[in-house]
Amino acid sequence: MAKLEMPVYGNFDVILHRIESGILGGSVSASLEDKSDFRDGDVRCSVRVFERYSWLGGNRVSLSVTLFQGPSGAIILSAIASGGSQAMFFKINTFGEEAFLDKIRELIV
Repeated sequence: MAKLEMPVYGNFDVILHRIESGILGGSVSASLEDKSDFRDGDVRCSVRVFERYSWLGGNRVSLSVTLFQGPSGAIILSAIASGGSQAMFFKINTFGEEAFLDKIRELIV
């Protein structure tokens, strides 16, 4: 499992759209598995779960992306990639997970 958490700046909807379209357009095997959106006044939370095939790792990798905007307007991104390992009892070959997170970094910079 690989994780990225950081503040992001800009319009919530624009950031979310950039992430969705960038992930789906960045790999022919990428898919949006499910999504969820919540709002309570000024507080927003959007969750997206993506999946794609990792050619380098030879397996499927999932990416859960959460955008949270609190009452102050600050936006926090949490992205967690999982499923890239091929070992039974410990993690090896996490290239696909890191590559998924690299795509997120590319999209939000």
